[in-house]
Amino acid sequence: MSYTQCNGDHTIFYKHRGTFITIMAVYVDDIVITGDDAEEIKCLKENLGKAFEVNDLEPLRYFLGIEIAKSPKGIVLSQRKYVLDLLTETGMLGCRPCSTPIDKNHQISAQCGDSVNKETYRRLVGRLIYLCHTKPDIYYIVSVVSKYMHDPRTGHMEVVYRILRYLKGTPGKGLWFRKNWHLDLEGYCDADWASSKDDRGLPLDIVYLNLVSWRSKKQAVVARSTAEAEYRAMALSLCEMLWLKGLLKELRVLRNETMMLHCDNVAAINIANNSVQFDRTKHVEIDRFFIKKKLDSGILKLGYVKSHSQLADCFTKGLGPSENELSCNKKGMLDIFSLS
Repeated sequence: MSYTQCNGDHTIFYKHRGTFITIMAVYVDDIVITGDDAEEIKCLKENLGKAFEVNDLEPLRYFLGIEIAKSPKGIVLSQRKYVLDLLTETGMLGCRPCSTPIDKNHQISAQCGDSVNKETYRRLVGRLIYLCHTKPDIYYIVSVVSKYMHDPRTGHMEVVYRILRYLKGTPGKGLWFRKNWHLDLEGYCDADWASSKDDRGLPLDIVYLNLVSWRSKKQAVVARSTAEAEYRAMALSLCEMLWLKGLLKELRVLRNETMMLHCDNVAAINIANNSVQFDRTKHVEIDRFFIKKKLDSGILKLGYVKSHSQLADCFTKGLGPSENELSCNKKGMLDIFSLS
């Protein structure tokens, strides 16, 4: 069938025919076909039907626990059924919902009460991790409770149940991909420095690429300042953006070669733009030259964003009710099942 396996993601296969493209995403025995070449899509379905026993489910509405709703304004991805099934399974369907997944000034640490059943805790957290595909608003606290799977305590389990109470209030909230005419790469990076009670020296890298990719990862080295922590997060963000750029470029859907990365730390931006190396930045020399090279080539642009406009803020700490609602609105999260 002359399809090419994508180098950026080996589960994606594509075929170009003139200016048209057909894309096939494969996960075990589930396949999603998309593209703007109706003739090739029809031919692909026929060839797959001859080689395998397949069921054509027509327009995509449900895939691997993710519900897809389409309209002229865009596409919404949610996991409402998955959330309701989880609440029913845990006996939390009739619980009182809460407005935030975690307290704003939480003090979670390794020693939080007595030990609890590891199997139950791990299963619940595992289910919550899968929910993060369409619910970035719970990503931060789920990553926190994931750290204690080896030795869960009562305090950790209480946080897990609070997340479930939060989900009870917003079971259908998901990601809204608005219809637009550009595929510009734009990202936000942030870092949480010395806030963990268990290991204050290891900052948390935060990467957020608008509605496409987000992650938080503990840095492997101790940062001596918040600027250093932010700068290392910037380097990690650039790596993620370069991967995504390569993927879009291979599919020939990338229009703008220049990527925009937003950061709320002026010192980190100044270090990246300054060609002079100082003694205090010698130990981050590789990251510095990596970012500087991309800036000089025009591939990357750095922009300052104020802390209250930082979209990656919810990945670094707990937020209050109004802040959490504002953060969800900024990310374009929408509950199409809400009566309002």
